[in-house]
Parts: sequence; structure tokens; C-alpha cells
Amino acid sequence: MSIIKKELYRKIIKIIKDYDEIVLARHIGPDPDAIASQIALRDSIRLTFPEKKVYAIGAGVHKFKYLGNLDKIDVTTLSNALLIVLDVPNFFRVDGISGLEYQAILKIDHHPAEDIIGDVDWTDEKMSSTCEMIANLIMETKLVLDQRIAENLYIGMVFDSDRFLLQNTSTETFKTVYNLLTTSNIDFVPLYDNLYERSINEEKFRAYLINHITISDNHFGFINVTPEILKKYNVEPTIVSNQVNDFYFIKELICWMFVVYDERNNIYKANIRSRGPIVNEIASKYNGGGHKFASGCRSENYEDMEALAKDLDEACNKYLTEENN
Repeated sequence: MSIIKKELYRKIIKIIKDYDEIVLARHIGPDPDAIASQIALRDSIRLTFPEKKVYAIGAGVHKFKYLGNLDKIDVTTLSNALLIVLDVPNFFRVDGISGLEYQAILKIDHHPAEDIIGDVDWTDEKMSSTCEMIANLIMETKLVLDQRIAENLYIGMVFDSDRFLLQNTSTETFKTVYNLLTTSNIDFVPLYDNLYERSINEEKFRAYLINHITISDNHFGFINVTPEILKKYNVEPTIVSNQVNDFYFIKELICWMFVVYDERNNIYKANIRSRGPIVNEIASKYNGGGHKFASGCRSENYEDMEALAKDLDEACNKYLTEENN
């Protein structure tokens, strides 16, 4: 471990020690990396410091309940809390912290830095996932690691790297996986069942996406999933974001966007993936963001989704032109 990393870990452990009330939060519309890192770190802190009050907050997702339960608390009752922000770089996307009087922020995230700057800040875009960061933190400090924590961290790493297929996977990722598996001795094969098991309705819905996506001359793919389609296939809006990675190896696509309307929250959600054009800078124009090749945004107006699609198609055209030259 480098001297810089050792000093960072020291600061992280110190700020955790300094507070008796700790709240862990992550982004709205969480994926397994967000929830798994949140629950894993919460449980590790609880086991290491049983006298502390440690809460993981935010709206749950039924599909990811196997990762563990979130805490239902009134954050306004806390007055001297440490806020640990995971897997999210901007305040407007942090879930559940309205009314929380926190005294300091510990930020751990693998997205490009935006407006959240932690009193102790660990932002590293080179990491495959926030779970990879938490796994290293726990294994290289005196934080406690048990079987459930190790399983959650492995699941989060697998999900955010799409089984270590994506560009955010590095040799360091594989080192972390090796260390996690040898340290915890978990049986990782059954863990894939929760991540990849699908109902027949979900598979039929995936076939609908494949059959109805429109692909432009610039190799940009777009599909808008209406509430009527969700009802026809009896699937939740969250299923759309789970399907977007399945299109990575379609030859005719270099960038694609799935839009779904969430009736419960009265909002359009866009999931964007790319195998060439940088998309997070484009998504940020529409109050979105994320990684260079995996981003998203939300809006109450469908016109924003259309404008975003147009910008992405133009980015594909520019990318192809530069590649040809």
C-alpha cells in the first residue's frame, strides 16, 4: 500500500471514529453497487464500533432486497451526524438526506468529481465500482469483514463492471477480487443467481427492446418505453436500466439510450451507454451525469429526452467522423 493511500485510509477511519451518529447515503434509483456498498460499509462499521448509531438510508428497491435491509429513520432527529456519501458525485441525486443536520462529509465514489466535496474525500474514477473501493478499505484497515459483507461487495463489483467486461475493469480490480475471495472464502457462484435470474416476462420484454430499438445512421440507438409497454409485459421501470448493458456487443451500436417513464415519481429516466463517444458531459447538460461511457439523467419533460437523444446522435456522428479520419 502506498503512503498516500495509507494516509487516506487513516483519515477515513479517524473521521468514522470521531462521530457516534453516522448516516450512509447514495444516489436515487440505486443499482446493486450503490446499495451493496452502502449496506456493506454500514454493517462493517456496526461490527467494528458496536456503540455507534449507524444508518443506511434511502428508498429501497424490491429487486435488490437480497442485499439487506435499509434503515427507516427520521433523519431530522439527528443533530451531530457524519454523512457518508457513496457512489454519487452531486447533491441533487443523493437520496434521503433532506432535513439531516450533518456536521461533516466522508465521500467515497468512483464517478468524476462534481459538487460534493467531502471533508475527507476519496474520489477515484479508475475504480470499477464503489464496492471495489469499500472492499479495499475494509481489507486494508481494521474494519470488520464477515461473509455477508464480502458477498455484497462481490455482487456490487460484478454488477458495475458487468462481470469484469467493461473498460472500468483493471488489474487492480482482479487483485481486489482475489483478496476478497481468499480473505472471506465465500462461495461466489450462487451469488450470480440474484443478479442474473430473470422471469419469462423480463425475457419477453428484452425481446421487445431488441425488436423496437431504432438505430440511426450514426449508430445511435434509442427506445422510449411507455407505461403501457411496462404493463403489457408486467415489469417495473427499474427493469429497463437492468437491460441496458445487454446491448454492449451489438455491432451496429456505438451509443444507445433507453428512456422509461416512471409513473410513481412522475419522471422520465434515461440510461445511456457508449462504446465510443463520451456521454457524461452530454448528460450533465440535462442535470444528469455518471461515467464517460455509462451515464443517465432524469427529467419531468420528455422534450429533454428528445434533445438529449439528438445531442447523443450528433456526438456519434462526430466520433465516427474522427475515427474515419
